[in-house]
Amino acid sequence: MINSGDTAWILISTALVILMTPAVGFFYGGMVRKKNILSTIMMCFAVLMVISLQWVLYGYTLAFGPTKSGIIGGLQALGLAGVGALPDPGYAATIPALAFMIFQAAFAIVTPSLIVGAFVERIKFSSFLFFSVIWATLVYDPVCHWVWGIGGWLRAFGALDFAGGTVVHVTAGFSALAIALVIGKRIGYGKDNMEPSNIPLVVLGAVLLWFGWFGFNGGSALAANGLAVSAFVVTNTAAAAAGVTWMVLSWLHRRPSVLGVATGAVVGLVAITPASGFVDPLAAIFIGASAAMISYYMIVLRMKLRIDESLDAFACHGMGGAWGAVLTGVFASKAINPAGADGLLFGNPGLLWIQFITVAIVAVFSFVVTYVLATLVDMFFGLRVSKNEELVGLDISQHAESI
Repeated sequence: MINSGDTAWILISTALVILMTPAVGFFYGGMVRKKNILSTIMMCFAVLMVISLQWVLYGYTLAFGPTKSGIIGGLQALGLAGVGALPDPGYAATIPALAFMIFQAAFAIVTPSLIVGAFVERIKFSSFLFFSVIWATLVYDPVCHWVWGIGGWLRAFGALDFAGGTVVHVTAGFSALAIALVIGKRIGYGKDNMEPSNIPLVVLGAVLLWFGWFGFNGGSALAANGLAVSAFVVTNTAAAAAGVTWMVLSWLHRRPSVLGVATGAVVGLVAITPASGFVDPLAAIFIGASAAMISYYMIVLRMKLRIDESLDAFACHGMGGAWGAVLTGVFASKAINPAGADGLLFGNPGLLWIQFITVAIVAVFSFVVTYVLATLVDMFFGLRVSKNEELVGLDISQHAESI
């Protein structure tokens, strides 16, 4: 039976999550050089449009259609056939199936935008569009079905992912590393000044992400209930803990960085995502703070290895999401969510193993498929702009505009 309060909350949450995709554009846009700000924002805005269409046409049915051997959804809901005002009790019994569909669309949209940070300032816009649609089809949709789809094999395995730590952040983060290795370093990397051009824009993006994340995690309760409130509270708590931790780390090394605090807060949001419907606020503090430390030193390592994964989607989303998913196996409690499971601290060490295996499988799958896909796109279409186009900047060379 449809509940009007639940439906209203899911529609609000959907709008919040959709806002996150242009917010990623601002967050990343402020980190690049002035000649590439518009290009970076444009890629995220374009993802919002093309993945919206992909999801309606066939992405939703691949992710949430009747399972085919636990691997992929069938095509019964192609073009949203049969997805309407009545609820689908298998997924959400108190909201229209169409509301569940559009809420999940917001997740499918934001995930490819996170990968943008890996290849800013050097990718062809046409190749980016093609890559994003095929990536959503070959990586996001299958993993979404494995973890969240009824009959999905990782769901049957017992994996817990409340709002997308593995489905969204591990897939995007490890895919970002793969495509960065394929596309190669920016011209002048390690020699030229590549400092962020607009840190206030970064902070604006981070604030909008923090705002949108309440819908991301709170909405994943799929009802306006106590679980949504719990997810809301731990989301804010983890972000605060991670931001403070990052501030302290940057202070110890030099000065408390505005860019660093914004990045740290986002890492906390990433890390709490898989655990948000299963843990209490004290666990959220540990998850956020420890994730900030891991991502911080992963960036340090990435810089020492001279890998140009430009805006650290791997360190922040890949590692943050993986760490949060693993710690779900430690801190999850059925007292918070009876539909979940108890973790290590509550007498069930098996959940920790399940979470670790799930993260490893999704990480390897995402990296390998993305590496192959990026290589093929590069082979047939070319991933990179020309040297002159890169030196001029993508705002002019790809879009004939400048700020």
